[in-house]
Amino acid sequence: MNNCQIQWIAFLTLARKEVSRIFRIWPQTLLPPVITMSLYFTIFGQFIGSRVGDMRAVPYVQYIAPGLIMMAVINNAYMNVSSSFFGAKFSKSVEELLISPATTSVIMLGYLAGGVVRSCMIGLIVYVIALIFVHVPISHPWLMLLVVLLTSISFSLAGLFNAVFAKKFDDISIIPTFVLTPLTYLGGVFVSVHNLSPTWQLISKANPILYIVDAFRFSMLGISDINIKFAIALLIGLCAALYAMCWWLLYRGIGTRS
Repeated sequence: MNNCQIQWIAFLTLARKEVSRIFRIWPQTLLPPVITMSLYFTIFGQFIGSRVGDMRAVPYVQYIAPGLIMMAVINNAYMNVSSSFFGAKFSKSVEELLISPATTSVIMLGYLAGGVVRSCMIGLIVYVIALIFVHVPISHPWLMLLVVLLTSISFSLAGLFNAVFAKKFDDISIIPTFVLTPLTYLGGVFVSVHNLSPTWQLISKANPILYIVDAFRFSMLGISDINIKFAIALLIGLCAALYAMCWWLLYRGIGTRS
């Protein structure tokens, strides 16, 4: 058996473990987003949306649907990898991976597979929920798939980065609570950046999640507040930067061999 076959088997084994974990604990991985997003659509889409009216010439509930889908994708990609990798650190099983023939890239890709699968599944589930409340078209399907994939990879890597430095389970919830949630709410999910004051528009344009949400909204509704090419370039750059940082941390054993 050559090295390529060994690496392929290692990747499939780790990816299968990560994906099976999603279904094994489905009340924790799949059910909560369904309940949360249903409440978002009911409260913001139906109750508040009926008072807001149209946003960028589309019904408010239709306007927020892409943002809510991306919010679910971001949170689940992040939490799946951060909790799974830290669980491996806590149980010391990550040490077995590090001394195995599997390369650093294969280990990373195995964990990323779980994050991407879970976030894409949740994104699809939330889209189905959105269809219960309003018709949500898909104007550019290939762009939609590209944005979802790049976003899933980016925030799976961010979750891995957090898990490497986490010392206890509470540490993996710090970033979602104090960073991701504020950035998401200020990232154009519920309101167009054009409706903000000049000061807040400037602040919002420094938020990378604004570009992710708006690129995804454009892929579905065909409307956007930002340059789509710049948003895709930003996502690719984010993936590359996070991948390089996580690879270096794992290769050097920082946070895993101490």
